[in-house]
Parts: sequence; C-alpha cells; structure tokens
Amino acid sequence: MDKRSDSLDLAASAALAGRQGFDYLIVGAGFAGSVLAERLARGLGQRVLVVEKRQHIGGNAYDRYDDDGVLIHPYGPHIFHTNSSEIFEYLSQFTQWRPYQHRVLASVDGQLVPMPINLDTVNRLYGLNLTSFEMEAWLASVVEKKDLIRTSEDVVVSKVGRDLYNKFFRGYTRKQWALDPSELDASVAARVPTRTNRDDRYFTDTYQAMPLHGYTRMFERMLDHPKIKVMLNTDYREVVDALPWQHMIYTGPVDTFFNCRYGKLPYRSIRFEHRNLLREQFQPVGTVNFPNDYGYTRITEFKHLTGQRHPTTSVVYEYPCADGDPYYPVPRPENAALYRRYEADAEALTNVTFVGRLATYRYYNMDQVVGQALATFKRLSKRHTNGVEPALGKAVLDSTAAA
Repeated sequence: MDKRSDSLDLAASAALAGRQGFDYLIVGAGFAGSVLAERLARGLGQRVLVVEKRQHIGGNAYDRYDDDGVLIHPYGPHIFHTNSSEIFEYLSQFTQWRPYQHRVLASVDGQLVPMPINLDTVNRLYGLNLTSFEMEAWLASVVEKKDLIRTSEDVVVSKVGRDLYNKFFRGYTRKQWALDPSELDASVAARVPTRTNRDDRYFTDTYQAMPLHGYTRMFERMLDHPKIKVMLNTDYREVVDALPWQHMIYTGPVDTFFNCRYGKLPYRSIRFEHRNLLREQFQPVGTVNFPNDYGYTRITEFKHLTGQRHPTTSVVYEYPCADGDPYYPVPRPENAALYRRYEADAEALTNVTFVGRLATYRYYNMDQVVGQALATFKRLSKRHTNGVEPALGKAVLDSTAAA
C-alpha cells in the first residue's frame, strides 16, 4: 500500500469514529484554510480535515531553511503588516513577533533611492533641496491633471507627473504584468503611495512585525489541535467522495473548482531564482526594485526580514511570467466580468464556502485574508448557533465536477 493510501486510511479511521465523519473539509492549508480550521476546531469543537496539494502547510507564506542554513521564503518575501488589532492579537496566539519595518530602494538613474517616492527620492534624483512644503508645490507643477481616472497610468501621472512615472512605474509594470499601465485598471497603481516627507518605510501600518520563529512554525501551532487532521500531497478531488464531510471550505482557484466552464481566469506568475552568497550582507535594505533594468523586478535579502545572523546570505530574484502558480489576478474589466460568472455559481452552492485570494480572485495582503477568514468564521458560527446543519455535500460536488 502506498503512502497516499495509508494517509487516506488514517483520515478515514479518524473520521469514522462513531460514524460521525468530518464536519468540515477544508481545501488548502494557507492563511484562509488554516485560520478557519483553527477557529472551527478550537472555537466550535468541529472535526476538520485540511487537504493540501503541496507537501507543506502555510501556502505561499511557507518558510524554511535552505541548504546553507538561511531562513528563506521559497515563494517570495512575505512581510506582515496590519492596522487591525483584532487580526494581530489573533495571530499572536501562535507566534511571538520580531518588530520589522520594511524598506525598499529602487535602482533609478544609477542611484538607489527610496520607494515609495518621498522627499529624499525627488531631491536626490533632481539635485534639489526641497522641503516638505516645497515638495507639494513641486509635485503640483509636474502632475498631469486628469478629469477621469481609468487606468494605472492615469493614477500615477496625476500624482507624480510623466517623468517619475517613466522612471519608477512604467517599466516595472510592463515587466510585472506584460501590459502597459495604460492597459491596467487604476487599482494596480492605487496601492503605492507618494509622500512629501522623508518617511522611507514601505508600509505605515500600526502593526509591522515578522513571526519570530517563522511563518511555518506559526502555522504548525495554529493547526495543532486534536480535532484537526491534515493531509499533504493530496488533491481534494481524490478524497472528496472517499470521506464523509458536512461542509467544504474551498481556498483554491475558483475557476478550477468549476472545471473552467467559462474559461480560465488570467493570472500572472513569478519565477523565483534563489541564490546563497558567501558574504554577510548583499544589499542595504530588504528589497531593491529594478523598474527599468534587467529581466527581474526585484531582489530581496531575507536576513533583513528575519533578523537571522549567519556568515552567508540568501537572496531571491523575481522574474514575472505568464505560466506557473497563480499569484496575481490580472485586473482588467473583462477578467472581472468573467469572475462574476464564477462568483454567481459559487454563491449558489449552499454546502461550499469560498475564501481567500484564489477563491475570490482578489489580490489580498496576508492580514486581509486573515480578516476575511475570521469574518467567515463568524458567519458560520451563526449557522451553528441557529442549529443550521448542511446536508452531506457530495451530490452537489458531483454535479459540479461533471459540468
């Protein structure tokens, strides 16, 4: 008998004690799935099976030590920040924190300058000595006023003008999305602020910290509960009809769930090139962006993030690409319209709840996913309080899979 069969037998024996089955089948062990598994098990005493197709928990936030002993993020840098005390306090049950404020420099015109654009960025690039008040007037003199903001280009040129747009945004966006900013929704550029002071922090959230012993350790503690069973290296379709369950929480790609019946939802992916270097430090800050040069968009050095001391250092180069794991939903009107068709089908299912980035086709920060999961738990809790118990969900899923 192979390992998959052994794992299935163990899960089945756990589920079938007293013929109760699992109350919840959770697809995916990232933030959305893990938070809901923990809350349902510890908060409501529900029996939960978490099924994960990868060989590890934690989703894209998974971290590990590389062959040289440096703690890295295999799926690119994950820096935690939030303004929500509820979210921060919830996660604090499972980890201690290392205070960390992320800083980013951009390689522009042969210089490394602060990003987001701030007072020092402008003074260094243009040889000026502006004050914060003068910076506001200077920006007002270079911006292109737009009566209607429709695209990412409109957002940026209306905030910082054409020259800074070309230096910082246009090339980076074309590499990241394989589209010109004039072809992308305004929401893409709206995430990046511009400052008239010297604040060089990438984020300004109230809570900025990294899990002291890494994200994976935090996820392990979150899922460490006798009512939670975890199956790795398993596609949920392999077990959905083999084990009894009451309700599914699905955190994977929503179009995949429906067998792409309306077509694939477009995503951009990233190829990560990890390197270990025989030096203690490679760059002055955690991340350096390259908006105009090279095929990669940025380099991140992990020891800045983790605070680890080690005689060597490990970095990751990020190369945006079309194929690979889905990372960034492509924000264009036609894609939003396509998602709405899947969303309507998802909302019609009474025994499946869709949670997380991939399941809702949105680019969420980690804290936003945690917040969405906690809000989902509150809604599910009301169902239990009101005595609403969904019927076994196999019949619905069988018809869905066949569509």
